[in-house]
Amino acid sequence: MANFVVEYTISNGEKLSLQTGLFINNQYVAGDSTIDTINPTTGEVICAVQAAEEPQVNAAVDAAEKAYRDVWSKTPGRERARLMLKLADLIEANLETLAKIETLDNGKGISFSKNVDVAEAAKTVRYFAGYADKIHGKVIETDNKLSYTRHEPIGVCGAIIPWNFPILMLAWKIGPALATGNTIVVKTSELTPLSAFKFSELVVEAGFPPGVLNIITGYGAIAGDKLSRHPKVGKIAFTGSTAVGRMVMKAAAETNLKKVTLELGGKSPNIIFDDADLEQAVRWTHQGIFFNHGQVCCAGSRVFVQEGIYDKFIQRFKEYTTETKVGDPFKEDTFQGPQISQTQFDRIMGYIESGKQEGATCVMGGSRHGDKGYFIEPTIFTDVTGNMKIMQEEIFGPVVAIQKFKTIEEAVELAHDTTYGLAAAVFTTNISTAIKVSNQLEAGTVWVNCYNVLDYNTPFGGYKQSGIGRENGEYALENYYQVKTVKINIGN
Repeated sequence: MANFVVEYTISNGEKLSLQTGLFINNQYVAGDSTIDTINPTTGEVICAVQAAEEPQVNAAVDAAEKAYRDVWSKTPGRERARLMLKLADLIEANLETLAKIETLDNGKGISFSKNVDVAEAAKTVRYFAGYADKIHGKVIETDNKLSYTRHEPIGVCGAIIPWNFPILMLAWKIGPALATGNTIVVKTSELTPLSAFKFSELVVEAGFPPGVLNIITGYGAIAGDKLSRHPKVGKIAFTGSTAVGRMVMKAAAETNLKKVTLELGGKSPNIIFDDADLEQAVRWTHQGIFFNHGQVCCAGSRVFVQEGIYDKFIQRFKEYTTETKVGDPFKEDTFQGPQISQTQFDRIMGYIESGKQEGATCVMGGSRHGDKGYFIEPTIFTDVTGNMKIMQEEIFGPVVAIQKFKTIEEAVELAHDTTYGLAAAVFTTNISTAIKVSNQLEAGTVWVNCYNVLDYNTPFGGYKQSGIGRENGEYALENYYQVKTVKINIGN
């Protein structure tokens, strides 16, 4: 087997071993081309990785199909659980290495890579392992017939994961797929393949049969499209932009009408009432928009503040945001690292310029941070109106727009002025207001007096153009099995 491991020295002088080969059938193979993966902190090339095109996508799907037919479909749930629990243990045992690779390739602060991304990935795999021997149907009373249902695997699943949470989204996809008895082919973002390739080494170490879990990378228009269209893939899961989600859905519809789940974009509202705990609202609003450098699908990028505390909130929020540590992601106290790429950097700066041109007031930030890498200052806009681009379009960066409101009714109306419905938040000390507004908001997740709190055992997904289906929790399992009804005649 060819050796695709390269060494890279990070900023503290430590050397990391990076896997760069496509992981197919428990082996590392070459692609027909390579892709340079870039360090967003410096803008320099880390290494070249093998890129999947049609032959490699076909090979990965064929390996998954054979593994499902010959091995995995015959593997008892308790054995699937054992392998998944072993994998979760290995993720935790290799937490430091995985986190450093994640920070290198993605640019997120090392403390978040360790304590959020990798730690939660292990918890997610362990959680779904617990369901592996509990996938069952029901007995249904019918006249003179024994009727029951079976929850059966789909077979080969495909998953296309994003660059903002590479290893965590990998766990979100493989957890329910493997637990329900499917095999899977995962395509990473071409921008952040390194942590998933390192993860693949743990799959072999855990003892998974060849072909059960395959990890490839490649351009979306090539590898992503081939996986979405592949006739042997019975289900495709995608996390990313709404525009690309439409393409995935179209590709699935034009081929074998495979099952589709989509976790897409957002323009989430954060509503802060006069009676809110000001310090709590400021702290969580900062977390809601600037966490992961604003590169979060459910980021609270539209903040609506009731007129009674508007001025106080703006002043305190500016003061709090001034303390944000922006810089080297390998420093433990760094909160905000670089954006993922030059393309995203330019796109975000374009939105900032648009906000200024359309008449919004940039009260903080709005410029590049430093002179190297893809860093952007935390940026706050006020004096915004609902028709501005920065209020309507997903920016996916450290940019927040704040608007004043008077009444509950106005706040809900402003919140709904979007095509998205992924998440929302309400800050109030009045439980009646919290429940009333939460129930009215058209969003898949509503946080009360907090923000960006996601757990492996609670469902996550969107309303409207923010997606189809749910990730995490028991609800996620429904996306990965099909229900069969069996009727046995016990009468004449």
